[in-house]
Amino acid sequence: MSERYSRQILFSPIGHEEQKKLREKHVLIIGAGALGSANAETLTRAGVGTITMADRDYVEWSNLQRQQLYSEEDAIRRTPKAIAAANRLKAINSDVQVHPRVMDVGVQELEELVEGIHLIIDAADNFDIRFIINDVAQKHGVPWIYGGCVGSYGLSFTVLPGMTPCLNCLMEQLPLAGVTCDTAGVIQPAIQMVASHQSAEALKLLIEDFESLRGKLVSFDLWKNQYSSIEVSALKNPECPSCGKAPVYPFLEYENQTKTVLLCGRETVQIRPTAMQTLNLSLLEKSLLVQGIHVERNPYLLTFTIDQSRLVVFKDGRVLVHGVTDLLQAKNLYYRFFS
Repeated sequence: MSERYSRQILFSPIGHEEQKKLREKHVLIIGAGALGSANAETLTRAGVGTITMADRDYVEWSNLQRQQLYSEEDAIRRTPKAIAAANRLKAINSDVQVHPRVMDVGVQELEELVEGIHLIIDAADNFDIRFIINDVAQKHGVPWIYGGCVGSYGLSFTVLPGMTPCLNCLMEQLPLAGVTCDTAGVIQPAIQMVASHQSAEALKLLIEDFESLRGKLVSFDLWKNQYSSIEVSALKNPECPSCGKAPVYPFLEYENQTKTVLLCGRETVQIRPTAMQTLNLSLLEKSLLVQGIHVERNPYLLTFTIDQSRLVVFKDGRVLVHGVTDLLQAKNLYYRFFS
């Protein structure tokens, strides 16, 4: 194996002993889409001992533009992303243990997955699960690396429980909430940039080179040639309910989770966000029209059809997904348009 990792071992911050540390570590990646694929491949090639990938979705044709572990055959077969990713990663490096988990990750699932984990990498497609990751990480003292990307814009931050601000502290500083790749698109170079920041921080954490961690919130827009690195340590809130002096981990409580329920006899799933809100239906309509989606709107709600399912969006953030009875299918449709 020393020949496989010889160029990495030659890099002075790593070396032989640190390479052994990588082999002993277990990384949990939440999401096997664009960021999950890129991070998983980098860490597999680097020789991280064990990688668990959890994802609820399957490979589609639209994924192939940016999700680097998947092939046309995966899209034809609609292979679950976690399974397709594991197959590819094992072909890349059979020395790495890859555990695919085809599942919709919620509080209970993440509480079980986090046992024995040294690091969590966020590659999720919505902020609901990110806040759950944040609280579980704080509760169990596991570092995690946030990453978000849409259009040509991306950002990343490394959360160290007890040391750095957590996601709850930073929530007003993160401008991606409410925007998704399905509403604004995304380009592959931006994904690679975010994943590179995440993977580099991951390697530092896994070899325990804490002094080299970035410590700042990094953001960029590749199309506009903008890059910033923001000092956010002052935003750590001692009263934060997730990481403060008396944490209660609010996003692990049922009332603060996205509610999904099948409406009896209607072939309709209702999805209610964690907190009621006031949506700008006009802006949502414009973003959908840009994609060629037919939209009908009145002062109270907006409706459109996608994949033979009709979505009705209310101003308070509630969404009815008509034409489905499967809760997971409804959530997949929901998260395509609402992060």
